[in-house]
Amino acid sequence: MEVHHVTEDAETFTCNAFLALGEVPTLVDVGAMPGVEGVVREHTDSVERVVLTHQHGDHVAELDAVVDAFDPAVYAYAEHPHRTHALADGDTVRIGDETFEAVFTPGHADDHLAFVSDATLFGGDVVVHDDGAFDYGSFGRTDMAGQSRERLIESIETLLERLPDGVEHMYSGHGGVFHGDVRDVVETALSRAEQREPKYPDE
Repeated sequence: MEVHHVTEDAETFTCNAFLALGEVPTLVDVGAMPGVEGVVREHTDSVERVVLTHQHGDHVAELDAVVDAFDPAVYAYAEHPHRTHALADGDTVRIGDETFEAVFTPGHADDHLAFVSDATLFGGDVVVHDDGAFDYGSFGRTDMAGQSRERLIESIETLLERLPDGVEHMYSGHGGVFHGDVRDVVETALSRAEQREPKYPDE
């Protein structure tokens, strides 16, 4: 599956937004980078759907612009004015050329979903590869109102239970893209989260 990181050159704070091309051209999150729809057009004239991992501002700020530009179906766990399809734990959704299972993974956000296929993980902010706090296995912050480290730990455990063997591609909301043994990265993130130490010095 061909995946493009369309917010890679952002000069303002944003999540990673990924364009998956193939049978069903899909944006996984849209980010907060003004002009992201123009970057998408460099790769395709059609976005059939947007799939949201969660609705923090850095993941959805440019949703109005993306909807105006492409009129996609919008899949999300929580309600949103643009949502056309509600997703729940265990639902499946086609992204690019692969079929993904939605895994409910709260802790960082109450409405968080991760998406797993036989080959790929779109991890949102539940687990990331490297994000400035840790290299090779990190996790979403849990120090803000409504967040929970304990719930996040449970979510990573659930994700590991539902992660097929052989997943080799990990695209998460922050940090770098990872290709290799994704299970090992997620297990490393879990072990770090279980230490229950502040992720950032001011946490």
